[in-house]
Amino acid sequence: MEIKFIDLFAGIGGIRLGFEKAMQTFGIETKCVLSSEIDSKAAETYKINFGETPSGDIHEIHEIDEFDFLLAGFPCQPFSYAGKQKGFGDTRGTLFFEIERILEKYRPKGFLLENVRGLVSHDKGRTLKTIIENLEKLNYRVKYLILNSSNFGVPQNRVRIYIVGLLGEEPELTLQSDFGSSDSHQYKKQQLSLFDNVTNPTVKDILEDNNESTQKYICSNSFTDMLSKVVGNDFEKLHGVRLIDYRGGNSIHSWELGLKGDCTPEEIDFMNALIANRRKKIFGTHQDGKRLSIEQIKTFFDNPNIDEIVASLLKKGYLSEDSNKTYNPVAGNMSFEVFKFLDPDSISITLTSSDCHRLGIVQDNVPRRITPRECARLQGFPDDFICHPEDQFAYKQFGNSVSVPVVEEVIYDLLMNNQKFFEEYLPTQEKAITQ
Repeated sequence: MEIKFIDLFAGIGGIRLGFEKAMQTFGIETKCVLSSEIDSKAAETYKINFGETPSGDIHEIHEIDEFDFLLAGFPCQPFSYAGKQKGFGDTRGTLFFEIERILEKYRPKGFLLENVRGLVSHDKGRTLKTIIENLEKLNYRVKYLILNSSNFGVPQNRVRIYIVGLLGEEPELTLQSDFGSSDSHQYKKQQLSLFDNVTNPTVKDILEDNNESTQKYICSNSFTDMLSKVVGNDFEKLHGVRLIDYRGGNSIHSWELGLKGDCTPEEIDFMNALIANRRKKIFGTHQDGKRLSIEQIKTFFDNPNIDEIVASLLKKGYLSEDSNKTYNPVAGNMSFEVFKFLDPDSISITLTSSDCHRLGIVQDNVPRRITPRECARLQGFPDDFICHPEDQFAYKQFGNSVSVPVVEEVIYDLLMNNQKFFEEYLPTQEKAITQ
């Protein structure tokens, strides 16, 4: 007996892919009776890959064929750390109640919802509490997991919440929440500390071969020339480097690139010392760092030519001065072709819809942007999944998507530990037990 499902806020079908793959493992046939996606470009990609055009606005969907399972990656903006965190005060936040409406009317056996990790702490936990309470009022027993894609064979630091529910029965799960490594440096340390021979994939494992397909993504000569001012001809020094003016560490800044005019080594040292020290508590607790006087700057940068250095940096526009003779860096326009070069021996930062196209990699000592196919692989999409033919939409869609293997593992775990609940769909009990 096939299991019928609906795919809401479907995007390009990442949750569907993971769900169907898990069902296939148990020999369960599936049928999608409804998909819904309001973004027309995402719907185009969905149709290319699944042969069906999703319905549009969920508010206008009132009649659905009977189904057994609901999938929904409901919009994350209201709950995201990057958003305004208005939650249910935001009209988009009420889209959850469309899920509730459909669950109440059709009473499917179960569901899987996916959202950003910010949902857990949003409004001091009240938003998630409201969601779970509303689901339980409909007689669904609910559990949620916070999982990092980097623990599921996907070389990306992507932490998301997965909410599963069964009608009238507590779901049993063996998976446990795990935030994973907080960044690529911690991930590398974690891999080195493992005593077995099992290691998760890293960025280098998802790269396309350096051939005709990657040529169009090579950084421009002008940008490459800027980068060479810092790393010379050894572009592999860019592994893991971020282009940003407000922080030190493994970063490159506008004054090092000569964005507003070339700087002397002394001027570069001054600017790097300023951003590294202006946030120290001895100068105050300002979030973005305090403006400092020459006397304060001399406590960490004592150079006999400091007056000339400051004057030159003011003239070039790297430094600002106020009426009190205090100084602060002026952030340059860092909207370069690449804002972050990934470390091939670690994991990627979290893909986002706005910045996917500006992630970079150095391959064979050539700096370039990562390709849409590489973005797809960072989300665990199979290589036979067809990307949108226009790069700008492909990048956005993969940045918005889910990591397919995580969904597959969550559904697999749900099926494995709740086989009696899904018994009517199993071909035979023997086939269901795969481990």
